[in-house]
Amino acid sequence: MNQERLAYHETMDTHEMLNLRTIGLLKAKMMQGIVFDQDLKALMEKNVQQSIQDIEELKSLYEKARIH
Repeated sequence: MNQERLAYHETMDTHEMLNLRTIGLLKAKMMQGIVFDQDLKALMEKNVQQSIQDIEELKSLYEKARIH
C-alpha cells in the first residue's frame, strides 16, 4: 500500500479540519479586537497561536492529498 498519498476520505477529512481551524482562527482574531478583558484576550491569543500551528501541520498533510 502506498503511504505517500492520503486516501480520498483522509483528503476530505483533512480539508474539513483545515477549514474548521481556519474559520476558528478568523473568528478568534476578529473577536480579539472587541474584547477588553486582558485574561480573555490572552486566552484568545493562545488559541490563535495554536490554530496557526495546527493549520501549518494540516497544510503539510494536505500536500499528500489525492486530487485526481
